[in-house]
Amino acid sequence: CRKMRLHLLLLSFLSAAQSHAATRPNFVLLLADDLGIGDVGCYGNKTLRTPNIDRLAGGGVKLTQHLAASPLCTPSRAAFMTGRYPVRSGMASETLVGVFLFSASSGGLPTSEITFAKLLKDQGYATALIGKWHLGTNCHNKTDFCHHPLSHGFDYFHGIPVTNLRDCKPGEGSVFTRGIRMLVFIPLQIIAITLLTLAVLKYLGLAHVPPAVFFCLLCLAATILGFLVCFLHYFRPLNCFLMRNHEISQQPISYDNLTQRLVADAAQFIRRNTDKPFLLTLSYLQVHTALFASKDFASKSKHGVYGDAVEEMDWSVGQILNVLDELKLANNTLIYFSSDQGAHVEEVSAKGEVHGGSNGMYKGGKANNWEGGIRVPGILRWPGVIQAGLEIDEPTSNMDLFPTVAALAGAPLPEDRIIDGRDLMPLVQGRTEHSDHEFLFHYCNFYLNAVRWHPRNSTSIWKAFFFTPKFSPEGANGCFSTHVCFCYGHAVTYHRPPLLFDISKDPRERNPLSPATEPQFQEILDAIQEAVDHHTKTLKEVPNQLSLGNIVWKPWLQMCCSPSGLSCHCDHEKQARSASH
Repeated sequence: CRKMRLHLLLLSFLSAAQSHAATRPNFVLLLADDLGIGDVGCYGNKTLRTPNIDRLAGGGVKLTQHLAASPLCTPSRAAFMTGRYPVRSGMASETLVGVFLFSASSGGLPTSEITFAKLLKDQGYATALIGKWHLGTNCHNKTDFCHHPLSHGFDYFHGIPVTNLRDCKPGEGSVFTRGIRMLVFIPLQIIAITLLTLAVLKYLGLAHVPPAVFFCLLCLAATILGFLVCFLHYFRPLNCFLMRNHEISQQPISYDNLTQRLVADAAQFIRRNTDKPFLLTLSYLQVHTALFASKDFASKSKHGVYGDAVEEMDWSVGQILNVLDELKLANNTLIYFSSDQGAHVEEVSAKGEVHGGSNGMYKGGKANNWEGGIRVPGILRWPGVIQAGLEIDEPTSNMDLFPTVAALAGAPLPEDRIIDGRDLMPLVQGRTEHSDHEFLFHYCNFYLNAVRWHPRNSTSIWKAFFFTPKFSPEGANGCFSTHVCFCYGHAVTYHRPPLLFDISKDPRERNPLSPATEPQFQEILDAIQEAVDHHTKTLKEVPNQLSLGNIVWKPWLQMCCSPSGLSCHCDHEKQARSASH
């Protein structure tokens, strides 16, 4: 009898555990890079072919006012992972550079931050990040991996630790052109003029110039040129590489069938975990420049190499959907598709080719908080749980994925910190008609740029700007002279009183309101200021992970797959593919 009771108790426990596991969905989070809301068919694009993203939207809910918490990669991804404004974690820059550019930087997502991957791993989920990370790697030495995805709750990582840049692909130009001009060409011109002037004065007998002066100036010029040559030669292998977990698998990165390789690995992860709940975050390198597409997609779209990249990414979304269907996992999987921020409208190649996407009717783009910079695609699908074909125009945020995923997985939210995201399920399931975000705060790096207010008893959505970027040239839709817009100083125009729009009536942000056109003008600004004051009181001072000291290149943090020197060339990816064949 005692044995029978033990058997029954064990069977009851196993049955309860299996029932609990069955109620917890899998999660597939698909995050594009620099994809504009106007690039996707289901959001109005008529010429780019995105049938798989459109299929995803048709089977679920389309959010038409889905907002990135920041208009730049690093802070937006920090907010996405943690459900918190990036200023809370120190992932918001106080300088001009708002993202990590070097693999050997010491800044990154602090170990004290809790990601949704960490929450789900504690709940027994298998977790993987495939693609782009861009939230730091090491702190003190090149093997501590304090900021690495595996230190933030992911069991498996296959991708790039930093970002995809023009400099990573030969022949695509450089994002450092302006910096090189300021730090190299201008000093060389000054040295050349100085040398020429001194030579003329000496020749005319107007000044005695010792030979050592000429020698020192020539040495200085040679040193500057040497640094430039080294930078151009070593940047690609030292910063553009693929990793598998903690090991470098390809250095420098090869773009040959890169999307196919990453999506195949994502599919393998799903196949390996059919018997347990899983979280797959597929973070695309596309469509950030440098643009790339395999031969099956090259020169096939109506929008050049950018369109080719979009259509290849859409194909890969279809591959993931097909695997879920094949394994009969679709009905127990919540899929989310979005972009980390709006399209980079200033992306134009040296040949004059447009390499940035479309933000539709919305003003601005990446790196600014006009709607084009932060309003992004937002699609969720979960057959049988979320009604197909829904369209919701309430303000939502990419920070909302954190509490949504946590609640569905049965993970309690951390109680020792503020979570700024809100659970999306009541809204997308129709249990409420209004977003739980009454106020959303739009930061330009460290600086509070604008506030969105959706009063509970109103259809209006007010948006107040404290400053706006100075577009250049005048009349343009971006900051083309600097490649991105900046957040303070002479690069912006400050507004006193704030610039006010009603986004519900003026989504293009063309007609700022005034006391003459809006009777409640001052009351609206007062309510927004009160919300700002309350929000500011909740902010704690934290170390800035994007300070100059944290973003500069540190040789002792440099990872290299070659033990000797800085050659840093290997291709374990190719070897692995050959072995599998």
